[in-house]
Amino acid sequence: MNHPRLTTLGLLMAMLAGTLLAPLPVASQAQTATANGSLPLRTAWGDPRLQGMWSNSTLTPLERPTRQADREFLSVEEAAELHQAAVDRSIRLANRAALRTVVGGSVDQGVDGAPGSFNDLWWERGTTVVPTRRTSFIVDPPDGRLPPVTPEMRERMSSPEAQRIENVRRGRLPAASWEELDLRVRCIWYRGIPTFPTGYNDNYHFVQTPDYVAILQEHIHDVRFISLGNRPHLTPAIRQYAGDSRGRWDGDSLIVETTNFNDRAFIRRFNGVLSKALHVVERFTRVSPDRLDYQFTVNDPKTWTKPWTGTLSYRRIQGPLFEYACHEGNYGLTNILAGSRTQDPERAATDR
Repeated sequence: MNHPRLTTLGLLMAMLAGTLLAPLPVASQAQTATANGSLPLRTAWGDPRLQGMWSNSTLTPLERPTRQADREFLSVEEAAELHQAAVDRSIRLANRAALRTVVGGSVDQGVDGAPGSFNDLWWERGTTVVPTRRTSFIVDPPDGRLPPVTPEMRERMSSPEAQRIENVRRGRLPAASWEELDLRVRCIWYRGIPTFPTGYNDNYHFVQTPDYVAILQEHIHDVRFISLGNRPHLTPAIRQYAGDSRGRWDGDSLIVETTNFNDRAFIRRFNGVLSKALHVVERFTRVSPDRLDYQFTVNDPKTWTKPWTGTLSYRRIQGPLFEYACHEGNYGLTNILAGSRTQDPERAATDR
């Protein structure tokens, strides 16, 4: 490590103090736990309490696997088998003899948990499915799959240039410049909106005031600010990676509408191809001391033929969260480009 790891609590509170808040009543600054150690479900000013640290890691996928095409839910026994298989895999890989890192990675070699990208120590995929035992996050369309893309998007994604960029980002072709690498590799922005779990760092710190909810994501330590009340969205001329989020309370739920995405917005494999028409509606609901339900609807009429909706859960965690240092000085990006020059000596000569 080039610098000490810092807990994100101090970082986030400093950001909030400097950008958002007038002084609050003393009662609102504390998170007094109840007798069983959980936090109360309401804030001192009466709103549903979302603040705290949460994780949405899970074995459940975004889309329903084809082998479960007609299955909306797993049985209790099937869920238990998946849970046990995840635990058994972790134990097996933890006790396996060390493997030497080789070029190609675990996917190409077909060796479970082998070095080449990360070994199993660094993954935290979760060990359980979502509490409802759904076979996918997506609930609409009813088949649990993303809707078809529009003809225009299909043509764009299958173009020779799009295919070349895809091969660059997967390491199959050398990169001409850093601009051909996606925002995740460049340590700028990772999760996208709506926010889904990935292989690791599926942890979030929610902080709220009467006027804002701020969500710090552990992965690339980005903070998303959600303005509450009747504040209008930004002018369409202002576009941002995470869009412009406006929230309102509906009973026990926080409804968030996000617009004003720039041309680098992404949702999973739809990376940098989504349109500026992207519109996301989310619902955060604290349903118990240790569970936060999350629902979302995505509408981009220039990308998909219809809107799509999904749901998953967050579980409360103790924390603390730690700083995600990403490339730590961006040595990773330097090395990627150096490797590309080795693969492409003609371009390297031109660069010199």
